[in-house]
Amino acid sequence: MEINKRTILWIVFAVSLVVLWNDWMVANGKQSMFSAQPPAKVAQAPNPAKPNDVPTAAAPATDATVPGTPAAPAPVKTQVVTVTTDVYKVDIDTAGGIIRRLELLKYRDKVDPTKNQVLFQSNGPRVYQAETGLTGATSAGAPPSHNTPFTVRPGPRTLDGNNQVQVVLDAEQGGVHLTKTYTFKRNDYVIDVRHDVTNLTQAPITPALYLQLEHDGMKPEGDTYFNSSYTGPTLWTPEEHYQKLTFDKVAKGSAEYAKNAKDGWVAISQHFFVSAFIPTANMARTIEVKPVGNDLFAIRTIQSLGTIAPGATVSNAARLYSGPQVQSLLEKVTPGLDLVRDYAWAAIIAKPIFATMNWLHSMIGNWGWTIMAFTILIKLLFFPLSAAGYRSMAKMKTVTPKMQAIRERFKNDPAKMQQATMELYKAEKINPLGGCLPILVQMPVFLALYWVLQAAVEMRGATWLWIPDLTVKDPYFILPVLYAISMFITQKLNPQPADPVQAKMMMFMPLAFSVMFLFFPSGLVLYWVVNNLISMAQQYVITKKFAPKA
Repeated sequence: MEINKRTILWIVFAVSLVVLWNDWMVANGKQSMFSAQPPAKVAQAPNPAKPNDVPTAAAPATDATVPGTPAAPAPVKTQVVTVTTDVYKVDIDTAGGIIRRLELLKYRDKVDPTKNQVLFQSNGPRVYQAETGLTGATSAGAPPSHNTPFTVRPGPRTLDGNNQVQVVLDAEQGGVHLTKTYTFKRNDYVIDVRHDVTNLTQAPITPALYLQLEHDGMKPEGDTYFNSSYTGPTLWTPEEHYQKLTFDKVAKGSAEYAKNAKDGWVAISQHFFVSAFIPTANMARTIEVKPVGNDLFAIRTIQSLGTIAPGATVSNAARLYSGPQVQSLLEKVTPGLDLVRDYAWAAIIAKPIFATMNWLHSMIGNWGWTIMAFTILIKLLFFPLSAAGYRSMAKMKTVTPKMQAIRERFKNDPAKMQQATMELYKAEKINPLGGCLPILVQMPVFLALYWVLQAAVEMRGATWLWIPDLTVKDPYFILPVLYAISMFITQKLNPQPADPVQAKMMMFMPLAFSVMFLFFPSGLVLYWVVNNLISMAQQYVITKKFAPKA
């Protein structure tokens, strides 16, 4: 039973690591290890949409077709308008009125910390931008889309002591005048996007407005095999709730998601950050997620603007959130947006864990020391269970000579050996599985903390002593080495298996797990190292208490 108990303990730990690895694979769009199907290969996107990929007849929102990525459009004179606030530096291109570049002034780049984090960009193969426009042709042609040249009205481009700054763009095409107004506010990651549509024709028109986010099919820079993250389209509707898609399924046309709704949002999630279009509430819309060519993908929402009489104007107000996945900020923007901070299956544990850690951090001020304080708090919370387990192991160590004698006496009769061992446990009041408790009670916390470190943007770039970022691996591998040492000492404090092969395997296991920890987030390894150190002290005291007298 001693061997079985220790084997169970390590199996639990090993299975937990396998679960972590599988969750990492699934979260990054890879095939689950437990699925019967082979991993899906990323399909090539279709050819780029043609310039005339615009509806030639008016259509309701549910049937509207949105212009794709332009292919060699006619050259026009364009202007890039740069807006600077306390949180943003944004470039808006008058060619289509597109937000082509968005720089977050309060977040540093993960690859080059001397630069700011850039979300929207159009840099060679890297494409990530926000586009809006109209669809539904009139008798005079196609209305303005994100391929149409706009003119920009003069005005301030910085806050300059004000609480907001606006960029107003105008375009006229197909008998329709479109005024697009971006409003940027102080200390706010929400951009108001207003569209005013005027019918210049002599007949009623029924245009639809689309709000679209376009992204290439690649991972962000700095994303590695062992430190990967989810990047892809996400959406939320009141009926279907939160849905997360992958680029490969979108490319193959096999992505399943809500196509129609009266509320909700569409977004592109990118590790620690998100950009989401929130259309006018309580208004029917169509949702589309499609490849648009050249390894580019678009997620869009389309709303019918109804019938606009000749000379009349219809206005539509939407919002664009583009910034960090800070839960307190996301919850205030719109229902369901906080779900992009995806803790996967561990959400029920991860959310209270982060809430507790955030409370500790408000007093401590450093996430490394916060993790240590949180570890101590968890150890205190589970002290009764852990102490019971260590007492069981300590008692087990004191009866090792008696167990060895039982093995020698009944070495040719396993049934009687088992019976005698159980009688010894009963006489000595030992729980043979009690030694599993110290690790068993830690596993849910360990797994949930992994997801917290993967999703909590508050910890991104958090430094501690020699570690520049607690959400990535230890650059000098000091913590994995400390883990190996602590586990080696812990093994010495535990009762040793009688089987030499089993004993060698138990000594090898800490080394094997230390190698895996080389690539885990350093904050997670820090938690486990501190947990081991406290456990060692606790186990040493209890073992000494139950040690046989000389």
